[in-house]
Amino acid sequence: QVHLAESGGDSVQVGGSLRLSCAASGLYTVFCMGWFRQPPGKERELVATIDADGSIGYGDSVKGRFTISQDPEDNAETTLFLQMESLKPEDSAMYYCVAKPAGLCSPDLPADAFGYWGQGTQVTVSS
Repeated sequence: QVHLAESGGDSVQVGGSLRLSCAASGLYTVFCMGWFRQPPGKERELVATIDADGSIGYGDSVKGRFTISQDPEDNAETTLFLQMESLKPEDSAMYYCVAKPAGLCSPDLPADAFGYWGQGTQVTVSS
């Protein structure tokens, strides 16, 4: 059974940095993993994905500021990271770690393409 548990959310100042972690287990087949975020009252947005072959994609709103990584790669137990730099107030949201069986893997996928979700971790960016 796939289990995802996020941590690392916090309140930070504009321009600050934050690193989110997601402890993942039960990934006994190859998976596409990623990070969604959902600001209060807004739609969920897929910000970054990492495929089983290491291919990475980012949403336009975070390109150049966020970095997704996984350690170790290709393992049933792994940790997914999201390094966030130059944070803006619009980055404030609940951030969710997600996973789906390998196949199409890109930031263009809808939320319902991902069958596995963590409980979320809150990021608040204030000026």
